[in-house]
Amino acid sequence: MSENETNLRVTGEEYGMRLDQFVSKHRPEYSRSRIQQWIKDGLVRLNGQPARAKDKLKGGELVELDIQKALDLIEAEDWSPQEIPLDIVFEDEHILLVNKQAGLVVHPGSGNPDRTMVNALIHHDASLAKVPRAGIIHRLDKDTTGLLVVAKTLEAHTRLVEALQDRDFDREYRALVWGELTAGGKINQPIGRHPTQRTRQAVVNNGKPAVTHYRVEERFRAHTLLKVMLETGRTHQIRVHLAHLKLPIVGDPVYGGRLRIPPAASEELMAALRGFKRQALHAARLGLEHPITGEAMSWEVSMPDDMLNLLAVLRTDRKLHAE
Repeated sequence: MSENETNLRVTGEEYGMRLDQFVSKHRPEYSRSRIQQWIKDGLVRLNGQPARAKDKLKGGELVELDIQKALDLIEAEDWSPQEIPLDIVFEDEHILLVNKQAGLVVHPGSGNPDRTMVNALIHHDASLAKVPRAGIIHRLDKDTTGLLVVAKTLEAHTRLVEALQDRDFDREYRALVWGELTAGGKINQPIGRHPTQRTRQAVVNNGKPAVTHYRVEERFRAHTLLKVMLETGRTHQIRVHLAHLKLPIVGDPVYGGRLRIPPAASEELMAALRGFKRQALHAARLGLEHPITGEAMSWEVSMPDDMLNLLAVLRTDRKLHAE
């Protein structure tokens, strides 16, 4: 079927199939949820008439999909291209990997209408305006650094979203926390909106399932560098789960609590801790199956300079107090 073909004839073999299933079969580059929304918006017609996603087909019907109007709706979000530096780790015709810097908001929203990664991506490649959310599959918080995957086509977007929902992404982080640990563990606690502070997330009984694994990477006198692996991807998941264990991430302005200084800390260490104004959290590694080729791929990026510098000061402090 050509890219511009919009008329589909139902065959006898497709008897009993739901309309949304039928369109999804013939247009696999679009997600089922997107097709259902297009049907609801009247962009899919059955024998010239509006229809419902659950309508059953009998064979012989003509299904019309207004693809151009559907794609125009994707582009309706008026994002302007803006020249913002991006550290692109990998790119082909289907996907690209970005090593996000601290301070960059991923997606426009309340309080951040522009100067986001979306604006930067559209400046990098104008065709990304035709992909939902400019191809962004998952997010990192504004001040979290590290790897993000971006889909460059609708087909890649659909398959990556499905892979993320099926938990087929391999995501590994580095988090510097206040507290001393002897071993790693698993956090299996539901996360939802905080009952009284609506801008925060919290561990709550009626929250969505959330699972985080952590391992000790390096120990300091009063801090621990953790390797953190996500099984789910809830908003602020790592920050909320670690704070729940009384292991707040250093510098976290929302979940970190008051600044803590180790006893007998040097002036250098006190200054370094006071000067670290963001959560010390970095998305270090990302593994996935390429959405088109099926190839297993993995990328890793080192921690940014501010985290590396803080770790260097902590190592000096550890050495001084070991002597």
